Amino acid sequence: MSQREWVAAAIRKIEADFNRSADTHLIPMDLPGYPGIELYFKDESSHPTGSLKHRLARSLFLYALANGWLREGRPVIEASSGSTAVSEAYFARLLGVPFIAVIPASTSPEKIAAIEFHGGRCHLVERACDLNCESERLARETGGHFMDQFTYAERATDWRANNNIAESIFKQMAEEPHPVPEWIVCSPGTGGTAATLGRYVSYRRHDTRILCADPEISVFYDGYCAALAGEPWRELTCAGGSRVEGIGRPRVESSFIPTCVDAMVKVPDALSLAAMRHVSRQLGRRVGGSTGTNFIGVLHAAQQMRRAGRSGSIVTILCDSGERYAHSYYNPEWYSRQGIDVDAPDAVLAAAVNGQAALPVLAQASLEPLY
Repeated sequence: MSQREWVAAAIRKIEADFNRSADTHLIPMDLPGYPGIELYFKDESSHPTGSLKHRLARSLFLYALANGWLREGRPVIEASSGSTAVSEAYFARLLGVPFIAVIPASTSPEKIAAIEFHGGRCHLVERACDLNCESERLARETGGHFMDQFTYAERATDWRANNNIAESIFKQMAEEPHPVPEWIVCSPGTGGTAATLGRYVSYRRHDTRILCADPEISVFYDGYCAALAGEPWRELTCAGGSRVEGIGRPRVESSFIPTCVDAMVKVPDALSLAAMRHVSRQLGRRVGGSTGTNFIGVLHAAQQMRRAGRSGSIVTILCDSGERYAHSYYNPEWYSRQGIDVDAPDAVLAAAVNGQAALPVLAQASLEPLY
């Protein structure tokens, strides 16, 4: 089979897989302390590989195929904190090519098992900052292709349409009382989702604004503030890896586009995880830590709306299932080892949800005044 024939067959397989998949659900959830403000979760955990990263992996594979970067029998290599690797392993198996996930040694055992279930091989690295270098080395040595989600996430996705997450949200919101959301809240891992959302609302001329909620150990928020101030921001870094798996990075990734984001907040991990537990109780099933970070962003936006006397809708993303974090976020011993309090943040979160007290002051920045 020629390279052209193999690429055509590979794209056909991915398109056929897409046609077999239904769209993800949009789930409403009450915000008791915020009458007139309606909240919806875009449930990306219902993808075949269980997370928001399924969309990204599909886009990355199609982009790489169209660019002629993938070869029959040659491995695909990816640097990932877990969920992207799970999804890319799925698509690699679909195409019959080997897959190597270069992941932090701290990645949850559940995610490692999911990568291996889909036929991938895990290559563990101690320091998160070494993921890219190690991926490049493996690609050179194996003759494979380093997919590089952190560079290509924002450009691989068709932000105008083609059932990207933004188009899907607006279609599903069409019959709701406030069909055009006041805010869409996400959290940055690559920055690609924020870029897609921001570009789409601009292209479709919606009034919706994009809020990014950054976890505690991450440099995206600092990069955003520096960009707003006209200062150098691309080379900023921070020490350590995020405790909220899947989001937050020690460097400002190429796919993060500050001008696609209207506002950002910095969320303490203890508060993210309290929000995760609250959302899990409300939905009757476990969600991941990044969904908790998003929910703090939702409450921040809702409080701003309430102060301004505005009603409307907020949409955020349920990124993945909490079953992948049984050993950590749903294990009391993990909190003890991390030195993270549970009771006080739970009380703070409950008061904020019920409108009895504001959230603790979060570091925040915006392109323009919020209201």
